[in-house]
Amino acid sequence: MPGLIGAPLDRVDGQLKVTGAAPYAADIALPAQPAHAVLVQSTIARGRIVAIETRAAERAPGVIAVMTHENAPRLANPKPGAQQPGEVYPLLQDDQIHYNGQHVALVIAESFEEATHAASLVRLRYAATRPVVRLDAALDRLEVPQHFRFGTRAPDSRRGEPEQAFASAPIQLDATYTTPVEHHNPMEPHAVIAAWEGDRLTLYHSTQGIFGSRKRVSELLGIAEENIHVISAFVGGGFGAKGSCWPHVTLAAMAARQVGRPVKLVLTRRQMYSSNGFRSKTIQRVRLGAERDGRLVATLHDGVLQTAPFGEFVEPVGLATEIMYSCPNLAVSHRVARINGGMPTFMRAPGEASGMFALESAMDELAYAAAIDPLELRLRNYAERDEHLNLPWSSKALRSCYRKGAAAFGWSDRDPRPRARREGDTLIGWGMASATYPGNRSAAGATVRIEVDGRVVVRSGTQDIGTGTYTIMAQVAADVLGIAPARVRAELGDSDYPAAPVSGGSQSAASVIPAVQAAAQAARAKLVRLATGAERSPFLGTRPEEIEVADGMLSATGKQHRLTIEDALTYAGETAIEASETAKPGDEDKHYSFHSFGAHFAEVRVDAELGEVRVSRYVGAFAAGRILNARTARSQFIGGIVFGLGMALTEKTEIDRRNGRVLNANIAEYLVPVHADVPEITVLSITEDDPYFNPLGIKGVGELPIVGAAAAVANAVYHATGKRVRDLPIRPEKLLNSK
Repeated sequence: MPGLIGAPLDRVDGQLKVTGAAPYAADIALPAQPAHAVLVQSTIARGRIVAIETRAAERAPGVIAVMTHENAPRLANPKPGAQQPGEVYPLLQDDQIHYNGQHVALVIAESFEEATHAASLVRLRYAATRPVVRLDAALDRLEVPQHFRFGTRAPDSRRGEPEQAFASAPIQLDATYTTPVEHHNPMEPHAVIAAWEGDRLTLYHSTQGIFGSRKRVSELLGIAEENIHVISAFVGGGFGAKGSCWPHVTLAAMAARQVGRPVKLVLTRRQMYSSNGFRSKTIQRVRLGAERDGRLVATLHDGVLQTAPFGEFVEPVGLATEIMYSCPNLAVSHRVARINGGMPTFMRAPGEASGMFALESAMDELAYAAAIDPLELRLRNYAERDEHLNLPWSSKALRSCYRKGAAAFGWSDRDPRPRARREGDTLIGWGMASATYPGNRSAAGATVRIEVDGRVVVRSGTQDIGTGTYTIMAQVAADVLGIAPARVRAELGDSDYPAAPVSGGSQSAASVIPAVQAAAQAARAKLVRLATGAERSPFLGTRPEEIEVADGMLSATGKQHRLTIEDALTYAGETAIEASETAKPGDEDKHYSFHSFGAHFAEVRVDAELGEVRVSRYVGAFAAGRILNARTARSQFIGGIVFGLGMALTEKTEIDRRNGRVLNANIAEYLVPVHADVPEITVLSITEDDPYFNPLGIKGVGELPIVGAAAAVANAVYHATGKRVRDLPIRPEKLLNSK
């Protein structure tokens, strides 16, 4: 069945999920009933534990053990690492408290209810010291990042003479934009079941990176990686929160070894606000200098971010600015402040989502200052190449995104004047913004096995975090082998399968699918060799290049005979054939810059009296290489836009200024968009050929659509009201109080 790539096939795992049959980490049934573990968390933000009283908890019904820093096993490598410090702290190794909600004990009991009750009986006394829990209060202690971990990019960069060019520019914009702490809130909470069998550890773990988890637990516990088996067949969302191996995973393994039986640990929704990272608050100053025709002569983007006291994570807000528009004079900087909060981490489009809110809002302000249409301003500053790396783009269809998105939205009918359109008490505004996200790719492996019954199994140690990886693995293997997708079974989420990278940075499809394609091609070549070499085969002696495989049959040029895949294996006396391949990037990034691009167009309706904002119409146009499955890609594009609507209008983690406690640690008060908040969204997928990034020309689509979405909404709000809100989220009180 040729031509499967790009087809809108249904998800192969869809029925399992909608019927509740898909086994997530906490659903796994083991022969031995697991004990249940519940975390105890600190109630102060800074200090040390003076005493911890566990006797009442230990005597409670069903309790097996209480693990604290006083009796927890010592780790082989307890020091925070430069790459992922949040993975190794806190692990009950000392008495220091760095943030409110830090793990201070683990109660293990026969049931979850018994463990929860006993956890409430643990008493702690602290020697508390005054914490710093707000980024705004730590601006006198900014540091240059020491572990900026985004490829080869540095925390600071510059070209030309940006300060001088800005000072002499005819049009100058100098504005500060802020975004709040945000939390991921995947539907499935973090969960792990740890089970030991002798020296071997099995982790049933909701993760975006099974091999990263295996490596980190290996380092911490001091056991060989080959003695750790990580299984993650289904993941109920992650958005970056499950990209790291957070401490609860290692704690469960420690507890299971200590009590001598499997242990299940599932975080509560409240605990997920202090146990597995978040998007950092950002303070971003953007200065744009332009000629009177709107052409940029200077761009300066300075980002201030927060990090934890015990390590460093940097939200790279300025990286998109380096490449987005043509500008001869540019400077980007990142600074961090250590505050008494948990460790920030990757959250959908880390850096780009926050950074492009600032840049694209600033571009909108510049458009008004120069009296130029916002779309026209972007076209006048279109970057024909990556001016940061001084490389050509591998592909760039952003002009098509602008043109087709604007046409679908009706942008040409826009009245440029703010507050120009009104229906009764409703102000109507239109806004737009650009989107970009880097093309990321890592080494990945896959195995394709053709069974004697004609069915195919394709395996890779990747994860499906809801993006449709099961489906596209089966789809591409079926396309190469010329069979119906229903005859292919995709298997993933197992560290015994060929290695694959973390499902982050929108790289899974771009990394894994070339490996699947290569393995399927190798398996197909083996099949053809069998068909041309077996004595009973009608194709004996036929040259392999003359054999075609399609519709589950082998045929040869100039011959009437056809042979099923099953018969080809039977004639050769084989029960199955298998091929494994690894696909990895070469030195392409030395010659080309890899990015995806897009454009957002939003209409908002604002109640003039109440300040309530409703997004009433939305168009997103994206160019992200070759699309593997039109249906799953559309789902990702819409999901990213909805994520951006939440960023624009509702999402903010409220933190108590006195003690650093998260006040809205639930999804009733941490407001994410619901159906009533989301209009019909039109998505345009722009055809793009990229022959350089990977053999299939595919890029990731998961993170691109959130980038710029918040800015498009904010720009539409300004157009509707004439009030510029530079501090997300845009809630009614900001419109009612702003000038």
